[in-house]
Amino acid sequence: MIEGIKVFLDSKVAQYNRPEFIANDPVSIPHLFTKKQDIEIMGFWAATLAWGQRVTIINKCKELISLMDGAPYDFIMNHREPDLKKLLHFKHRTFNDIDTLYFISFFRYHYERSASLETAFMPPSPLKGEQIRKGTKDVLPGILTPPLGGRGASSLNHFRRYFFSLPDYPHRTKKHVSSPEQKSTCKRLNMFLRWMVRKDDCGVDFGIWNHIKPADLIMPCDLHVDRVARKLQLITRKQTDWQTAVELTQKLREFDPVDPVKYDFALFGLGIEEKF
Repeated sequence: MIEGIKVFLDSKVAQYNRPEFIANDPVSIPHLFTKKQDIEIMGFWAATLAWGQRVTIINKCKELISLMDGAPYDFIMNHREPDLKKLLHFKHRTFNDIDTLYFISFFRYHYERSASLETAFMPPSPLKGEQIRKGTKDVLPGILTPPLGGRGASSLNHFRRYFFSLPDYPHRTKKHVSSPEQKSTCKRLNMFLRWMVRKDDCGVDFGIWNHIKPADLIMPCDLHVDRVARKLQLITRKQTDWQTAVELTQKLREFDPVDPVKYDFALFGLGIEEKF
């Protein structure tokens, strides 16, 4: 039975992990850019805003890009205070201008210290000798860049603490960035990590990060993925939380230990396109 499910899901991965998948999915937003930092910024933002109708999510992301003059990284790094006024009315469901301005503050803070958002997901580790030269643009000072390995939870927990480490962060914004400590599935963050980390030649995911490995990713467990996985008996846990996402990922590692999250295409596609 397990082998039959693997064959079935592999066929669905091949069906949905294609450029045709991009147009109607939030992953289309970072695909509008070629600069690494723009891809990271708008990938993170698209994943954060990814609830509700996909067409609405895509339109709101395009509105946000327009408000940042079509160049998110340049706007974030070089804006002046008056430039932020145009963002004061941006809103998507419960995400509003307060959240938008804090995201901009965080991105500016981070990119002044690191060339990539990947370093924000690296848990703190003691420095050893000359492994890291402080002040470079390659790594965040004080953070090593090992692969996630079995530390997916600690990586996401670290990211949330780091994200809200700026003084006077708005407490309301915390609901938009989850972590395993809140027992969340962390669907949006895991989806964003899939986009940045997975490497193949199919043209959907970017594969622009090199320290986090595809084998260490956790499944983005949304309503559609959860429903289909339960029908296929890939999940036994009754509730849907972080442990559920881990359970599903561990099961999918039996099918592909190197790239278990590729099955997100299959499960999500079956759920939303085929109403499986």
